[in-house]
Amino acid sequence: MIIRKATLQDSKAIASLLLIAMEEIVYSFIRKKDFELAKAFLLHFVESENNQYSYQNCFVVEEDHKITGAVNIYDGAALLELRKPIIDYVRNNFNPDFNPEVETQSGEFYIDSIGVNPEYQGLGIGSKLLQFLIDKYSVKNNLTLGLLVEEANPNAKKLYLRLGFKKVGHKKLAGKHMEHLQLKP
Repeated sequence: MIIRKATLQDSKAIASLLLIAMEEIVYSFIRKKDFELAKAFLLHFVESENNQYSYQNCFVVEEDHKITGAVNIYDGAALLELRKPIIDYVRNNFNPDFNPEVETQSGEFYIDSIGVNPEYQGLGIGSKLLQFLIDKYSVKNNLTLGLLVEEANPNAKKLYLRLGFKKVGHKKLAGKHMEHLQLKP
């Protein structure tokens, strides 16, 4: 298993994997529970540059020439700039009143979404990917990592706490109540 920076060629796999983590959020963006439309929406941004979901902001897990996991991470200080293309696209195509909540901020590298292929879940891929991020950002570069976890997802929260994340607050995202966790160097 290798973890590497994503490339444009990884875009289809990344979009499918990130959609596992953010399906309901994308449905709220496009105002429709349509899996194919949600996947096309996410792929559009993953394969584009300079936006929140771009492959430029992703790492992938590869095993036997197959991408089994992906994570989307970026500097929280850049959220508004990275999100602008998404807001413009959603307003022009789905919801003219779209105004998403601010989910991160300056002072943290934000783990936006992490997805593992269902055939490979339970094998520790998500934990290894998170540990990779902890080592790369927090340990080696002395940066704070942040993420949101649904209050209704105690298993994910338990994993994050076990890895050293601490609760720092609450946020609301796409109508869901979330806990804001951070891991400081």
